[in-house]
Amino acid sequence: MKYENLFSKGYIGKLEIKNRIVMPAMGTSLASSTGEASDEIIQYYEERAKGGCGLIITEVTRIDDVTGIATPNQLSVTDLKFIPRLQKLARAVHRHDTKIFIQLHHPGRETHANMMHGAQIVGPSPVMSAAIGEMPRELTQDEIKDLVKKFVFGAKVAQMSGIDGIEIHAAHGYLIGQFMSPQSNIRTDEYGGDFTKRMRFITEIIMGIHHVCGDNFPISVRIDGDEFVKGGITLTEAIDEAKYLEALNVNAINVSAGTYESVNTIIEPISYPEGWKKHLSQAIKNSVNIPVIACDVIRKPEFAESLLKEGNLDFVAVGRQQLADPEWGIKAMSGREKEIRPCISCLHCIEELLSCKVASCAVNARMGRELEYNKFEKNGQGRVVAVIGGGPAGMEASRVLSLKGFKPILFEKEKCLGGCINLGSKPPLKDKLNWLVDNMSYQLNQLDIDIKLNSSPSIEDLKALNPYAVFMATGASSIIPRIPGIQNNLVVSVMDVLSGKVIINNKNVIVVGSGMTGLETAEFLVANDNTVTVIEMQDKIGPGAYLPNLIDITTRLRKGGAKLIPSRKLLTIKSEGITAENTATKAIVSINADVVVLSLGIKPNNDMVIELEKSFKLVKVIGDVSKPGRIADAIQSGFEKAYVLH
Repeated sequence: MKYENLFSKGYIGKLEIKNRIVMPAMGTSLASSTGEASDEIIQYYEERAKGGCGLIITEVTRIDDVTGIATPNQLSVTDLKFIPRLQKLARAVHRHDTKIFIQLHHPGRETHANMMHGAQIVGPSPVMSAAIGEMPRELTQDEIKDLVKKFVFGAKVAQMSGIDGIEIHAAHGYLIGQFMSPQSNIRTDEYGGDFTKRMRFITEIIMGIHHVCGDNFPISVRIDGDEFVKGGITLTEAIDEAKYLEALNVNAINVSAGTYESVNTIIEPISYPEGWKKHLSQAIKNSVNIPVIACDVIRKPEFAESLLKEGNLDFVAVGRQQLADPEWGIKAMSGREKEIRPCISCLHCIEELLSCKVASCAVNARMGRELEYNKFEKNGQGRVVAVIGGGPAGMEASRVLSLKGFKPILFEKEKCLGGCINLGSKPPLKDKLNWLVDNMSYQLNQLDIDIKLNSSPSIEDLKALNPYAVFMATGASSIIPRIPGIQNNLVVSVMDVLSGKVIINNKNVIVVGSGMTGLETAEFLVANDNTVTVIEMQDKIGPGAYLPNLIDITTRLRKGGAKLIPSRKLLTIKSEGITAENTATKAIVSINADVVVLSLGIKPNNDMVIELEKSFKLVKVIGDVSKPGRIADAIQSGFEKAYVLH
């Protein structure tokens, strides 16, 4: 077998796991509003079990309904009434020979008062998380002891439901981790102070679970190998924690990293490579004799195999990659690696979740909606569908249409497929986008879809095909505002730059607009030895950008010498540069430049839509032609419009 280590059996305690693939806990908000395992979340987990995962660890599961709310629709083990639905979840996973753990969780100070109906958030000490901005109330000793009982009760509920084990979430700066960390625990009583006292809370929880559930009920503990915050847990202390927990007879250590204050080390943006933090799990594995699970931005089966082969860990935590493709395991096992839809680390899943929505995946339109999209009805009857545009929307629509039995013909005006993804992959550290284009292209070729490159069909060309439907996916183009000097030779668009139409080296460049496209283009220009200034009309750089992505790229830009200037409205463009208004002071300023790059948004390429609708009965407008957006929007619209076509 190609991945001999990955598909070997393993043990957590006495529990046999069929392979070394673990799906770590990731919030979904797919549970019912009362905390029960809904049909949606059961189907979501079952698909990952069916797809070859050895052990599934559920999303953060609530043990306290008063101070412990992490997301609105969150699994709960606070009451015996939750057992029947958890039992159904366990059965759904078990029928695929997959094991399942419940992750017991309390957010502590890493939540918001409005999440708990206005009640003040709590923590071991009144130390505020800079990422949250709310002061927690210090828990009393009686409250701490009550929470210990609630963790133990939650474990018993899991055991009574037929769940195979539990994981205690002591990482990511949540409540248990807050007690363990010297940065967030400044208590002077029996629950704070030296290492042993800071470990008292989790000690009482573990001992309670052993007492109530028995020594053969597996316990995994998720810890931070490093919190990456000043004064927080370091790798040295994490090793001490792991040894201490092993002495308490826990059965596995799950190594992660980071808190909300160092969020990009928990859920890494696209710039982070596979295995960047593998030294954490390696050091901990070298220090304990119990199995180590670790999440290391694992995307490819060969990388997972290499970690196991070199003894870096015992189980690979494949997280967001199993959102992107629930069949990751079975495809790897059967040698179909090229079919794996790759996670591109865009953070769309967590951005949606933290906006109090159901988690979703940018590259997998079915994620979280498995019950809704549970059958590809073969109703196409070989009917021709013309798809105009080979970007993400057109490619996804073509794939789904083919699966439904239609005969898609995909037209792309450029020499290769990918559309906007090809441009997006050009800036530094964006190579994961190429993985996506490669995968989508491979899937289309496997389906033997008729692809016509360097082709922009006319209405007459399309009529000659006599298509049952036409899908319009021609993307969008840069917005060019009507301002004085806009026709000046020094003005170019971000598309001109990223496509290679315009080559800029060793120039003084102004990028107008600081959305993610503008910032990524700025980084591309910095990498080509240009002096770059980014101006933004709004009062903050990166309006609308997801904060972790924004922090990631602006940190690198500043290190590269780029200037980021908000509150500057472009007024005119002259041969020597621009004039702009300081929107805060209303002062007019001049900025010299050799080149001005416009990144002011995009407009749909919808010129053909009206004519198409006059010529054909069924016209579906998808991707940026429908509404300019991100890759997630394009793939979602392509999938949905194709899925419902009948």
